[in-house]
Amino acid sequence: MHIITVCGNGIGSSLMLAGKVQEICDQEGIKADVESMDLNAASSANPDLFITVKELAPELHGRIAIVRSYVNTKKIREDALDTIKEIAAAQ
Repeated sequence: MHIITVCGNGIGSSLMLAGKVQEICDQEGIKADVESMDLNAASSANPDLFITVKELAPELHGRIAIVRSYVNTKKIREDALDTIKEIAAAQ
C-alpha cells in the first residue's frame, strides 16, 4: 500500500505524520510505503491513500483520511487506521 502524508510545505509536519503512520502500520502488521509530500507535489500523485488535515483535503483527489493532528499517535490511529485497514484488506 502506498500512503502519502500531506502538509502545506512538505517539510516538518507531513514528515512527522509519515513516521507516525508508518509506526501504526508496522504495529498492525500492515505492509505500507509511507512518504511525505507538500500539497503541490501531492496534487499530481496517485497513492492508495492520502492522509492530511481537513484544511488541505479539498485540494487532493482520491482516497483521503483526515486526521486531527500531525503528531498525536492516538488521534492519528483513531482517525486513519480504519481506512488503512479497509484499503489493506482490499489489496
